[in-house]
Amino acid sequence: MASGITVTSNPDPAQLVSLGVSNWPTWGCEVSTFPWTYDEQETCLLLEGDVTVTPDGGKPVRFGAGDLVVFDAGLSCTWDVHAPVQKHYRFG
Repeated sequence: MASGITVTSNPDPAQLVSLGVSNWPTWGCEVSTFPWTYDEQETCLLLEGDVTVTPDGGKPVRFGAGDLVVFDAGLSCTWDVHAPVQKHYRFG
């Protein structure tokens, strides 16, 4: 974990099934930069994209398609979307 962000590259398909990822809603955005604060934990699986998220006062974390990412509640950060994103996500 780095500054409230945990990235799992190539997550086990059985883990994704047990989490029910395919039933989670999806969200997408184009290339952009924006600030974000997580009021609650978010878990997401990137279907497409390339992103660098920099926690306020922390080191940048880069991830992309196929990565399972957990953002801790209370994390304030800046998203830098390098390639358009599509992701499944779940809060809580």
